[in-house]
Amino acid sequence: MERTLSLIKPDGVKKHVIGEVIRRFEKDGIKIVAMKMIHLTKKQAQGFYAVHKERPFFNSLTDFMTSGPIVAMILEGDGVIERNRKLMGATNFKEAEEGTIRKDFATDIEQNVVHGSDAPETAAFEINYFFNSFEIPG
Repeated sequence: MERTLSLIKPDGVKKHVIGEVIRRFEKDGIKIVAMKMIHLTKKQAQGFYAVHKERPFFNSLTDFMTSGPIVAMILEGDGVIERNRKLMGATNFKEAEEGTIRKDFATDIEQNVVHGSDAPETAAFEINYFFNSFEIPG
């Protein structure tokens, strides 16, 4: 059984689409095994996005990710990384397929409602970044 991290970003929380995002996961047969709402500090956001620290969008991205609460979830299922990425749609919402989360709710390439891990190694790091061992089901 594969696991991945999913985040509903501050814009998704502000737009009141938490329930809709969860509904889409569950409709696709994806199991949510852990979930919490948190408000990242600048340092936490910078740590999470450290891989992008040399990119020109790093500061605006970390500012955005600290602008309000986020919902962090561990998703589980067969091929869940790829399935979640398909449900999310392309990073650039203008290129996302019809019916995807980003096509339906995003308004900006950074403020694109959701984040999802892109590979098993990334998922392992990201899950452990947001959840401690007591919060992750065995």
